[in-house]
Amino acid sequence: MLRSILEKLTQPIVEPLPDGDARLAVAAILVRLARADHDYDPSEQQAIDRILAQRHGLSGDAAMALRKQAEELEAEAPDTIRFTNAVKEAVPLEDRIAILEAAWTIVLADGERASEEDALMRMIPKFLGISDMQSNLARQRAAKSA
Repeated sequence: MLRSILEKLTQPIVEPLPDGDARLAVAAILVRLARADHDYDPSEQQAIDRILAQRHGLSGDAAMALRKQAEELEAEAPDTIRFTNAVKEAVPLEDRIAILEAAWTIVLADGERASEEDALMRMIPKFLGISDMQSNLARQRAAKSA
């Protein structure tokens, strides 16, 4: 399954992903953000599990299993641009905004904003087709819920 997603993401033109693949790609984006500062700590892993469980109606174990698959995909995946382009094509705007809010939750989970995380968070909204204002509002909502 991971190989299939990787093949889709490395094509010159990214085709829309089926729901299950899009879910995994979104989880991999969250993992990439959490790993950006080279300190992928348990609080970030737990935050990802919580987000995946809430977003997809998963049990704690199923969310953890999805995160672990996402960790494998993220480790082998192409650049962030292809990830986000695939998600942009597969996910409606309202859901992409929710994904961005989840991404901000991950960035804020460990109580520190590393420059690597900030750099990704400046890129990801643009690649997801989300305006700066929408991104700022998503960050504010994530900060309130943290």
